[in-house]
Amino acid sequence: MNKIRNFCIIAHIDHGKSTLADRLLEYTKTVEGKDLQAQVLDNMDLERERGITIKSHAIQMEYVYKNEKYILNLIDTPGHVDFSYEVSRSIAACEGALLIVDAAQGIQAQTISNLYMAIEHDLEIIPILNKIDLPSAMPEEVEDQIVELLGVKREDIIRASGKTGQGVYDILDAVIERIPAPKGDPEAPLQALIFDSVFNSFRGIIAYFKVVNGSIKKGDLVKFFNTGKEYDADEVGVLKLDMSPRDVVTCGDVGYIISGIKTSKEVKVGDTITHVKNPCKKAIEGFEEVKPMVFAGVYPIESEDFEDLRASLEKLQLNDASLTFQPESSVALGFGFRCGFLGLLHMEIIQERLDREFNMDVITTVPNVSYIVHDKKGNTKEVHNPAGLPDPTQIDYIEEPYIRASVITNTTYIGPIMTLCLGKRGILIKQDYISGDRVEIIYDIPLGEIVIDFYDKLKSISKGYASFDYHMHDYRESKLAKLDILLNGESVDALSTLTHVDNAVTFGRRMCEKLKELIPRQQFDIAIQAAIGAKIVARETIKAVRKDVTAKCYGGDISRKRKLLEKQKEGKKRMKQVGNVEVPQKAFLAVLKLD
Repeated sequence: MNKIRNFCIIAHIDHGKSTLADRLLEYTKTVEGKDLQAQVLDNMDLERERGITIKSHAIQMEYVYKNEKYILNLIDTPGHVDFSYEVSRSIAACEGALLIVDAAQGIQAQTISNLYMAIEHDLEIIPILNKIDLPSAMPEEVEDQIVELLGVKREDIIRASGKTGQGVYDILDAVIERIPAPKGDPEAPLQALIFDSVFNSFRGIIAYFKVVNGSIKKGDLVKFFNTGKEYDADEVGVLKLDMSPRDVVTCGDVGYIISGIKTSKEVKVGDTITHVKNPCKKAIEGFEEVKPMVFAGVYPIESEDFEDLRASLEKLQLNDASLTFQPESSVALGFGFRCGFLGLLHMEIIQERLDREFNMDVITTVPNVSYIVHDKKGNTKEVHNPAGLPDPTQIDYIEEPYIRASVITNTTYIGPIMTLCLGKRGILIKQDYISGDRVEIIYDIPLGEIVIDFYDKLKSISKGYASFDYHMHDYRESKLAKLDILLNGESVDALSTLTHVDNAVTFGRRMCEKLKELIPRQQFDIAIQAAIGAKIVARETIKAVRKDVTAKCYGGDISRKRKLLEKQKEGKKRMKQVGNVEVPQKAFLAVLKLD
């Protein structure tokens, strides 16, 4: 056991985690020859296209240090705030972490939040200054920031470059010297923590686990602690670039188990695996449930695909435990699911994965957050969807969720960023100068204001320099109004939103203008209206496509033309009674990009 090291790599987006992981795999000869490509561990097409890590990936390396062979289990983690749940799960399976800081950009918001997560789990932190080969690198200044943040000695910081491979051997040595070996009792009853799972259409569900106590052998009869279900371990093994079977996976190691599980509900991330004959007394602690931030309805385009969509979401949930969903129905779209996501990027990725991995075409409604509604009888109710609001006469007040947001930026951009936050009803809490010209601004902002376009705007006004991180803070009372969109007098429930009274009218006006561009013209006039309760606050009209029926009349009496026009008018009137308006998928998405 004292020859095993489990560690993960944590950093802000684009600070070079995956590139450094590539070098570690190359220098330990885990990956050679034709397998060696950029971002080896990012095995999803989406990750390669966008150049971001979405899933955390575990892989085992072997390294000879002072003539002794060590086993290193590395987990590469995502950097985006929307995938922070992946990071927290990876941290739970490790004893140490490599904290990577870009030598050109310095410490950013996600660096700090991931660091705090690692410190909470008592991990040994190894600070690494990456991208040291860049002409724009500022090693001295960034080292000052790391020393100030972590309180380490300057000589403990390793200078490295994922591109050139400088400092990689120093990192491997530091992992062995500084990170403690896993603690655990090989003789105790089996206790293994499930930290991830994938669905394989041939072999059922494969669970990835870390053995905390005891050991697991091929053919053992095991049970999952929380569900109480029992299985035979058909195959156990460790994670190399592919799965590599072993007869036994011992204490402190990270491995996988295949036991022919078919239904996804039986595998819960954070569950404990133990033996049936000699079970452990209690499950492993320290695993928090995920709290979704953004809710949106996901509906199949064809209503008969509803069950297929359910199966696809269940399989996706195995691989991405931060996705939550429950069935709901909508007047405009039929049956579908109300899904909870950690952010807008997460929502976009899930939609892409449904399309690519399961061939599901879906319509997504406007994202919103959950509100707490207090009625006049003193009851409270949590509402995820504007359609679920009680009658306005019954409501006493509504509370909306606030987040504590931390923005780290260059002093040049303080003005525009403060204007943006105040425009989103933010309340300034404090502002700290971290070092030289870097400042951390902390705001309380309603979550509903940031779910749609806050992050994009922040990036554009700060020319990409500001970094942003947030966590749930509390619920506060606020004046909210439900804004409905009516097409020819009929409400489209998938487009209705809850918004602050002050913004409702302008938001309604912008939505009507946008829909006018997107809804195709019909044979009859379409009235698009935005309404708060019974009051119409904005209106746009899409004019009918008209045929020139008087073209064939040349000369002659006016009454001939009048007769033809009247006949056309009758037809249009009848059409308006029976015609219905199709809202294209683009219209649902356009609401997100109103500016």
